Amino acid sequence: MTTPPIAKDQQRARETVRVPALSLGWIVLLIGLVLALVLALPGQTVTTKYVNDLFIFLDGAYRIVQGQVPNRDFHSSLGPLAFYLPAFGYALMGSLGAAMPLGMALATVFLALIAAQVIGSRMRPITGIPLAVFLLLIAAVPLNPGEGIGDLSFAMFYNRLGWTALGLLLVMYLPPRDGSRQPVLDAGCAAALTLFLVYLKISYGVVAIAFILFMLIDWTARRWAAMALLGSVVAMLLIEAIWGGTATYLADVKLASNVSGDLPDLQRLTTIVLQNLADIAVALVFAAILLLVRRSWRDLLFLGFCGATGILIIEQNFQIVGILSLAAGAAVAAELLAAHWPRKGLHLGLPLLLAILMLPVTAQNGLGLILHTGLALSQQGDDFTLPGLAGVRLVQVTNEGLYRNFSRYNRSLADGAVALSTLDTEIERVVVFDFVSPFTAGLGLAPPSGDSPWYHWGRTLDDDMYPPAEGILADAKIIMEPKWPVEVWTARGMSRVYAGYLAAHFTLANEIADWRVYVRRAETTNVTRQSTSAQP
Repeated sequence: MTTPPIAKDQQRARETVRVPALSLGWIVLLIGLVLALVLALPGQTVTTKYVNDLFIFLDGAYRIVQGQVPNRDFHSSLGPLAFYLPAFGYALMGSLGAAMPLGMALATVFLALIAAQVIGSRMRPITGIPLAVFLLLIAAVPLNPGEGIGDLSFAMFYNRLGWTALGLLLVMYLPPRDGSRQPVLDAGCAAALTLFLVYLKISYGVVAIAFILFMLIDWTARRWAAMALLGSVVAMLLIEAIWGGTATYLADVKLASNVSGDLPDLQRLTTIVLQNLADIAVALVFAAILLLVRRSWRDLLFLGFCGATGILIIEQNFQIVGILSLAAGAAVAAELLAAHWPRKGLHLGLPLLLAILMLPVTAQNGLGLILHTGLALSQQGDDFTLPGLAGVRLVQVTNEGLYRNFSRYNRSLADGAVALSTLDTEIERVVVFDFVSPFTAGLGLAPPSGDSPWYHWGRTLDDDMYPPAEGILADAKIIMEPKWPVEVWTARGMSRVYAGYLAAHFTLANEIADWRVYVRRAETTNVTRQSTSAQP
C-alpha cells in the first residue's frame, strides 16, 4: 500500500526532529562527563575562602564512613545528601582531599544524565547546549554564584546543585519536541530531581514539589506530574524505612528556621532585585515577548514562578547575586517562541539574547573550574596541619586578608592537636565550641553522637534558640574552647549558652596559646555512658 504524500511529509518531519534531539542528549551527557572529570581527576581540594564551611562536609563524610547516619547520629538542618555525596568520594578514594571533588563530580554526572533526557527531548541544540553548559558548570565549579573567580571553595555546594536541579525541572514545562508522550521517562526524571532536592536542602525540595503540583494544571503534562508525585511519595516512604531520620531532619530544619527563617521584608527584597536588575531586565524581555505572542495564563504563572521562587531561594541562601532560575525560564520562553514562529526571523535573535543572560556566569564558572584544576594539579598553597586533611590545600589567589586569617586558624589547629596529645586520657568524642570541629576527621578520632558538624550563630542557634546541652554534649568526652576561633560569634555564643553544663560536668585539663581543653569528670562519665546506651 502506497503511503500518502502528506503522511510521508509528516514522517520526514518527525525524523528531522528526532535525530537532532537524540544527538543533543548525547552532547549534554558528554558535557557533564567532561566537567566531572576535570573536577575529580586531580584528587585534591583547593580552597581560598570559607574554610570553616568546607570542614562541615569533611567532618560529615568522615562520620558516615565511621558508621554514623545523618539526622540519627548527628544533627543538621541540611539534608543527608549534603553529607553522603562527599562521603561517597571519601569512601571511594580513602582521602578527605578527594572527598568533595569526587562527590561533586558524581552529582554532576547524575544531573547530566537527567539533563540529557530533559534537554535532549525538549530543546533545540542552539538553546539546549548553552543552557546545559550553564547549568552543569554551576554544579561542577567550586565557586559560589556572584563571587569572584579567585573565591574558590566547596562551601555551600548544595546551593549550586540545587540551582542546577531546579533549572532542569523548570525545563520540563516544555512539551517534548517530537510531540510524543513519554510519561514514564518524564515522571522518573521529575521524581529523581525532587528526591535529590528534598534530601539535599529542604527549601529547594519544597519548590520542586510546588512546581510539579503546578504542572498538574497542564493536561499535556498531568500524567507524568501525577506519576512523579506518587513515585516521590513511595520513594520517601522506602527511604524512611531504611534511614529513619525524617522526624529529626524536620526538627533540625525547624530549629534553624526559628533562628533565621523569617520571611524577607520589603527592604531585603528590594535589595535583591536591585543587585540582580540586569538579569531580571533580560528575563523580562523574554517574558514580555512570550506573553504578547502566546497570551497564555499558564505562561504567566510559569514565568512568575521562576522569578518569585528564585528571589525567595536567594534570600534564604548566603548569596546576593545570581537568581539562576531566570536563565532556565528565559530558555523555556525562547523555545516556546521558536515553536510558535518556526519560520519567522525574531526567534533567531532570541538565542543571542539568551547568551547575553547566561554568558557572564558561564564564562566565570568555566574559568573557575580550570583555575581549581590547575592549582590542584600543581599542588599550590599550604597543607592543613592535621594529618587526616592531607590533600586539602589553602591557596591565596586574590584576597590576602582572608588568606592570613585562615592561615592563622590553620596554625591554631596544630596547637590544638598538641593540646590534645598531652592529655592523660584517651582522645575521642571531641566537641569544639566553634563553627565546626576539624579534629575528629583531621586526627582520625572516634566521633561523638548527638552533636552537629555545624553551628552558626544567628543561623542555626542563638541566645534564645539552641540545642539543649543534654542532647548535643551528653556523649562528649572532650570539649575545646578556641582562643582563635574560625567564627568568633559562634565560639562566644556557644561558650556563653553552654557555660553551665561545662562547669557542671567538665574540668579544665589543659590551656595553651590557642585553646582551653576540658575533659569530662570521671564521676559523670559512667552515668553518661549508661544513659546513652539505654537509648533505643
